[in-house]
Amino acid sequence: MGSSLNKPELLKGGKRLDGRGFDELRPLRIEAGVLKNANGSAYLEWGNNKVLAAVYGPREAMPKHVSDPTKGIVKCRYMMAPFSGIDDHGRSGPNRRSTEISKVAREAFENVILLNDYPSGMIEIFMEVLQSDGGTRAAGITAASVALANAGIHMKDMVYSVSAGRIGEHIVLDVNMIEDNYSDADMPMVIAPRNNDILLLQMDGGLDRAQFDQAVKMVLEAGKRIHAEQKRALEAYYGSAEKG
Repeated sequence: MGSSLNKPELLKGGKRLDGRGFDELRPLRIEAGVLKNANGSAYLEWGNNKVLAAVYGPREAMPKHVSDPTKGIVKCRYMMAPFSGIDDHGRSGPNRRSTEISKVAREAFENVILLNDYPSGMIEIFMEVLQSDGGTRAAGITAASVALANAGIHMKDMVYSVSAGRIGEHIVLDVNMIEDNYSDADMPMVIAPRNNDILLLQMDGGLDRAQFDQAVKMVLEAGKRIHAEQKRALEAYYGSAEKG
């Protein structure tokens, strides 16, 4: 988050700079099955974010020494394309941030994939951010969950992710880039919606208990809309496949 020096105003006339209310999601659209060579895939547009997710597997774990004869393993890679935004993503290869997001995404998916169904197997998840405007980890995880379902991977639940933040005393949903950089708090979460289990919660900044409770409530309410769009994307894909 940004310094208080030269900090821009993030609220004008009781609205956010992009015109949204405090509890309003950016426009969200997901398309499943967009890559022919992947076992499962999804393309997501969320506000100005554009993300491609691909899943390969289950297949034999390679190299052999990483395999587990009792269950499958998950490999996860989150990357931002060099042309994805105004920040410095120009160098090739993962940086510390992409490595960290890859790790927490993998841990979230390990909690819902039925790994015992895939002994000695490997499931690879790729999230590629083509255009970024804040909230890209949430967008990547939400897209990857659809790609896993599209690949037919056995899961207890199809997770979603979204962040809540704080601007002054106001809790806001689905922070964009400028809000992420200059807000007083940012809290991305990953939720398994069947029981509203929290699989990931990260915090940048501070919330008191009442603000935290409000943020979680806001995320869970928004999750109904996000999860509905995930299901719509899969239904559209399989509906068109049946017609074809």
